[in-house]
Amino acid sequence: METLLITIHYVLCSFLILVILLQAGKGADIGAVFGGASQTVFGGRGPATFLNKITAFVAAGFIVTSVWLAHIAKAKSGTTIIDKGSQSEKMDIIPDADKPLMDLKKEVNEAAPDKKTGE
Repeated sequence: METLLITIHYVLCSFLILVILLQAGKGADIGAVFGGASQTVFGGRGPATFLNKITAFVAAGFIVTSVWLAHIAKAKSGTTIIDKGSQSEKMDIIPDADKPLMDLKKEVNEAAPDKKTGE
């Protein structure tokens, strides 16, 4: 089921990209004002409204498959990031404020050992 849904998702994604790239920009008819020929194959606003409707339907399908895939992924993992965060708060992983986070002398000696001691 998940493989079929991912395949449908990829097809919708590719088709959505294609439909968006087929649409003309807002200033596409400016060339006709200065003497260029306007491209009216489908009529004045024919392809624009048709492509807009296709884009809306494909985008809705893309969003539905995205949410559905997210739901499947959550069901497989069993926990969410928020659940994991609340678990770490329960474990009290925050260090005490009066204890230093690291021993600087030890860190310096490990990074650059003394030549006198031979370490």
